[in-house]
Amino acid sequence: MAATHRIATGTVIVAVCVASLAGCGTGTDGDGDGDRAREQKKAEPAPAPKNVVRLIGDGSTAYTGAQPHLPRPERLKPGEKPPQFVVFSWDGAGEDSQKLFSYFRKVAKENNATMTYFLSGVYLLPEEKRDLYRPPQHSPGRSDIGFNDPEGIADTVRQLRLAWLEGNEIGTHFNGHFCGSAGGVGEWSVADWKDEIAQAKRFVKTWKTNTGMRDAAPLPFDYDRELIGARTPCLEGRKNFMKAARDLGFRYDTSGVNNQVWPKEKQGLWDLSMQLVPFPGHSFEQLTMDYNFMVNQSGTTTQGDPAEHERWGDQMRDGLLQGFERAYRGNRAPLIIGNHFESWNGGTYMRAVEEVIEEVCTTSDVRCVSFRQLVDWLDAQDPATLEKLRTLDVGEAPREGWRSFLSGGPVPAPKGVPGAPGAKR
Repeated sequence: MAATHRIATGTVIVAVCVASLAGCGTGTDGDGDGDRAREQKKAEPAPAPKNVVRLIGDGSTAYTGAQPHLPRPERLKPGEKPPQFVVFSWDGAGEDSQKLFSYFRKVAKENNATMTYFLSGVYLLPEEKRDLYRPPQHSPGRSDIGFNDPEGIADTVRQLRLAWLEGNEIGTHFNGHFCGSAGGVGEWSVADWKDEIAQAKRFVKTWKTNTGMRDAAPLPFDYDRELIGARTPCLEGRKNFMKAARDLGFRYDTSGVNNQVWPKEKQGLWDLSMQLVPFPGHSFEQLTMDYNFMVNQSGTTTQGDPAEHERWGDQMRDGLLQGFERAYRGNRAPLIIGNHFESWNGGTYMRAVEEVIEEVCTTSDVRCVSFRQLVDWLDAQDPATLEKLRTLDVGEAPREGWRSFLSGGPVPAPKGVPGAPGAKR
């Protein structure tokens, strides 16, 4: 890396290449002496522009300016049909031997999609430092999803870095994933949630210290600014989490269950709950998450009858696609989908998600975005427009058409139709 200049305790300014955050060529920046030096300098091509990166704390994270590839939200024009938003999100995002984080980054790029990765903070904490985690209502060093090893941490940090530089969002899935038991997240107080969130942030902001990887490139974002939303483990403890999240300046929560309707704000946060979609072959609808499809197919076992794997994956794929079509041709409500990087039932749900991404994200007027991009767009809209959109039921398109529905008044009939100005009698 280039030389550093310390300007304040815990803060260092470093010149680096933003594309990799791994350092830049040094070259000669001085003016030199004599004509030869001036001629040589004039003949050399201009150096690539450098960004000044402000390292934070121990250098595990850094402020690098505005996130690349983050579109500027635009307000709908009167009578304009809303785009169809689809959000793909991943709970507990980390890179392990399956390499699914890196794989779905590639899938997203190939299909013009960005996503939200909900990182579990303990995935950046090595096993030997487990006692640094002090989970609410549990003994120090306890985690229902374990911790990580140096290779796993290095791989996860690399994927987080690249994902963010590609325009994806890094959220949180908190830490120890305690649910369905005594002392689980469903029993946590507001103070417990604030403590858990503070620890999740701390593990992200100190992974270099905790692993000893001091020469590694930093994560290219300030996590205090980046972290604006989450999904709770097993969708439990939402009530007190939302109170804590509101106090901490979060902007959304996606821990609930809802129908396919336009979202609204709840307790000061955008309620971006996952949704119920058709479940092919059944009379009831299904939550838009791989785990819930699995439970309704093979129960709690993650490796059911191999003869059923393909059919189960097709059910998930077709259910999500039916939900998409219902919104796309109906009320245009954003479709919220949640997943894990897993290999349940032979990886059939990963195959299903990939096929849905390839089908919907390349469709006209569809935007596959992160939660951050969705809330940016929602915040940019006229509140009256959003209120009007919320009057549409599941799959309901405006009877009078979108132009009239969102025009704020009746739209004149096109020229040439009976009753229109200038129509022939």
